[in-house]
Amino acid sequence: MLRKILLPTIFIVLGYGFWVSPDFKEIAAGVAIFLFGMLSLEEGFKAFTGGILERILQRTTNRLWKSLSFGIISTTVMQSSSLVSVITISFLSAGLIGLASGIGIIFGANLGTTTGAWLVAGFGLKVKISAYAMPMLVFGIILVFQKSKSLRGAGYILAGLGFLFLGIHHMKEGFEAFKDAIDLAAYAMPGLKGLLVYTLLGAAATVVMQSSHATLVLIITALAAQQISYENALALAIGANVGTTITAILGAMSSNVQGRRLAGAHLIFNVTTGLVAIIFIQQFLLAVNGVSDRLGIAEDDYTMKLAVFHTLFNLAGIIIMLPFTGQLVSLLERLLKKRERKVEEPLFLNEAAMELPESAMQAIRNEIGHLFENAHELIISALNLDPQKLRTSEDLKELVETTPEVKKIDIDAIYERRIKTLYSAIIAYISEVQSTASEHFGEELYQLRQASRNIVEAVKDTKHLQKNLVRYTTSTNPQIQDQYNNLRLQLAVVLSELAAAKDDEEDETSLLSLDSVQLVLEESDVIANGELDRLIRDNAISAEMATSLMNDSAYAYDVAGNLIDMARVLFGPMQKELRDAESELMLSEEELDEIISSGDNDNHN
Repeated sequence: MLRKILLPTIFIVLGYGFWVSPDFKEIAAGVAIFLFGMLSLEEGFKAFTGGILERILQRTTNRLWKSLSFGIISTTVMQSSSLVSVITISFLSAGLIGLASGIGIIFGANLGTTTGAWLVAGFGLKVKISAYAMPMLVFGIILVFQKSKSLRGAGYILAGLGFLFLGIHHMKEGFEAFKDAIDLAAYAMPGLKGLLVYTLLGAAATVVMQSSHATLVLIITALAAQQISYENALALAIGANVGTTITAILGAMSSNVQGRRLAGAHLIFNVTTGLVAIIFIQQFLLAVNGVSDRLGIAEDDYTMKLAVFHTLFNLAGIIIMLPFTGQLVSLLERLLKKRERKVEEPLFLNEAAMELPESAMQAIRNEIGHLFENAHELIISALNLDPQKLRTSEDLKELVETTPEVKKIDIDAIYERRIKTLYSAIIAYISEVQSTASEHFGEELYQLRQASRNIVEAVKDTKHLQKNLVRYTTSTNPQIQDQYNNLRLQLAVVLSELAAAKDDEEDETSLLSLDSVQLVLEESDVIANGELDRLIRDNAISAEMATSLMNDSAYAYDVAGNLIDMARVLFGPMQKELRDAESELMLSEEELDEIISSGDNDNHN
């Protein structure tokens, strides 16, 4: 309801302003051009995120101070705390970073955004920046129409900077002309009342414009034209800081619970920082004067003093909140809990993760990992094995033999509840990503789709296998019982190796050990190694048993094969060069057959 009223209200206010004062048009146009510049700048930086940003995030967010530094530097470079917030929520939703790291980035972004005030106050108002804007726009627009992604990205950045400079110029000129018609300084409000009212106005302006940078530029240009008082400008800056949290909140609405927790942390931090600034405003004013004297800022240079104030109160917020990051994480996890689900739902697939191709790809990988965990648990249950013992047991044969009786479980019900919904969501998400991602990700998306299908096929083969596992592991015939326990053992070895590979994903060569597992499976084939013929020839098993064993051996082999194929994609290296190198080292089907044949010949000799 509020959204439906807000847009018409803004149009009415702007229309009235245009009618009352032609000079107001220039200010409004300046804001619009500045905001368009912000959008262009964000679009340009997104073109350069690629795999680089993902690797930087993973390497620079394993410590809180690194996350804080990343937030400061990235926001300083991109001049958009909103973009950094959206990227952080996107990576957090995809599981690339943890909540504490995300909070550190948001803290740093708040400090990084203060550099915008320094640039505008120290450079934008003292130099005729419109002269720089025109060449940037000309060269930028030419580059935007190039086919190369890098050139287009550079074009958007240049055009964005050009629009930013042009917007600042129009806002400055507009306020200079506007003061001849209407003196806004006459509406200045001193004291606590003015502090609170203008803080609310600053927050409201930022909510409307969805950019604290734009609000700050508007405040600085109005202050430079003496249209607002210094005290009221400080209050507007505090309000702009609080209002910018709305962008993070809106971004988190399409995210998972982790994204919503991060938006909550952003809100708590900015509101706390704002309250500290309001309560200790006099102390901050004294600090601003002291810092300004040391930096050689003139007594009446209020625009630069505003930049100093903006930096000081954000820095104070970080100093106050940073030691309590752990407690903040615990609080948010208690307040925003994952809701209980009767049917398994995706943990990582959400719109927020789609903001960047690399975060979308990681979200898919993590969700397939989630699907594998469910399937892994189901298959272990179908084999009647203890998951914990499977991970820790040194003698899997003994583990299988000590639990010979397989109990029937309702695989269909588990499949519907914990497998099918996830698989459907993954396939739909991959299709959506494929429609927007570049061709660079096409091959990887195909492999990930196939990996998720491998998991589902393994579950379906397990269902076919279970009927005779239950029947023959309790058989009075020791020969058929041993054969079916051997099938369980083969699958237990595969599941154990896959669990180890998943736990040790950092070791990108660990999957090569699956070659030896594949070799064991080939050698254990009851048809290929002649075991089935021997059992029939010795009348050790009946014809019915032989048929069942032959079919179930194929099912067990398919279960193992599908899971191994999935692991090569899901737990293997993400970089294409490493994947290609690993595939060169892996044994092909022909090489496996050759090793098995040579082993058979050695045995005959």
